Amino acid sequence: MLWNRVSGDRIPITMADTDVVIVGAGLSGLTCARRLQESKLSCVVLEASDGIGGRVRTDVVEGFRLDRGFQVLLTAYPEVRRWLDLDGLLLCPFYSGAQVWFDGRFHRMADPFRRPVDAIRSILNPIGSIADKLRVAAVRSKACRGAVAEVFSRPETSTLDYLRQAGFTPRMIDRFFKPFLGGVFLDPGLRTSSRAFEFVFRMFAGGDSAVPALGMGQIPRALAAPLPAASIRLNSRVMAIKNRSVFLASGEEWKGRAVVLATDGPGAMKILGLDQTTGSRAVQSYYYAGASVRKPDPVLHLDGTGTGPFNSAVFMNEVSSQCAPSGQGLISATALGPVPVCEVDARRQLGLWFGEEVARWRLLKHYSIHHAQPDISQIHLPQEPLSARILPGIYACGDYRWTASIQGSMESGRLAAETVVADLA
Repeated sequence: MLWNRVSGDRIPITMADTDVVIVGAGLSGLTCARRLQESKLSCVVLEASDGIGGRVRTDVVEGFRLDRGFQVLLTAYPEVRRWLDLDGLLLCPFYSGAQVWFDGRFHRMADPFRRPVDAIRSILNPIGSIADKLRVAAVRSKACRGAVAEVFSRPETSTLDYLRQAGFTPRMIDRFFKPFLGGVFLDPGLRTSSRAFEFVFRMFAGGDSAVPALGMGQIPRALAAPLPAASIRLNSRVMAIKNRSVFLASGEEWKGRAVVLATDGPGAMKILGLDQTTGSRAVQSYYYAGASVRKPDPVLHLDGTGTGPFNSAVFMNEVSSQCAPSGQGLISATALGPVPVCEVDARRQLGLWFGEEVARWRLLKHYSIHHAQPDISQIHLPQEPLSARILPGIYACGDYRWTASIQGSMESGRLAAETVVADLA
């Protein structure tokens, strides 16, 4: 029996040993654990909440499956292909394109490589000029050129300046790229690194954007499945780390040969007691239930006017029939930023978009997500992930250390594990 050296209180605590203690059961922490498992190192994953997945979780509310914030999986992500059985996830792809609201109605924007007929039909719509739509092919070709790693060594500017330099007109940028990429990066000003843009554009071109039939929460479940059940401990909030010892709020102490912090950036700094801050991008996610109304395809609807309040909306039951009870529709609407949407304004915009049926929709749940992504808009994206080593015996991983994406989370977790394996050897 020991005494809690963090708080100074005379509370008996227990100690357990393992090779590696991982703090956080999000995508980076679970990927780290999988890679350590491959190297025959024992580990324990300590998760503060009541479930795995971090920001990638799915709640069941009245029979509806609600992701905590609208998210998609890009199947071309290299780490996704390495660690996940995509067939086993029963993926449901989105339409390769979008419906853009402008001048009182929706206009179709289609991927010319996957939906050539639709792209030809939309060539004259007011979202962009004919030349704009031809330039998309040139940007795609450049993004897909060479090895993936080469994207991160190219000259860097903001995404907005990159699009301007590529020759896109203001109406194409304002009406399509700002709502579309603004939703991807949670950055309507498009200050995000052009390297991040080229990488994501390449991933959209190389595979599907999809969700598992039972929600995004199936992704962490699939990652965790091969791990020993006892290696993941829920409701285990970490209060502090001293050397290679991890102290929990419960009074337990875990000691490892190495400790990996796999929390988000603000959480990692708090645990370490450091003053460094990592910015956050916030999002407001609203889910509505209504009678199922058949839409032509599982397409994302974008606000091309920039007046909001919602940046996008999608009928999730048209993407996956298993996310809503039979005969019911599930609508996901997303607003960017930290301020919740006034319900009157929300209904007004959705009513313009989808008609009288909106008045009969019922608000199921509102998620206000302060830290949906790390804010990397004011720093340059490095050519490779930040080193996992932060203090002797203490390592860190997460999307704030690389690209703000599922790929960034998983790759950072794998690289942290490989660094630990090399150091312990």
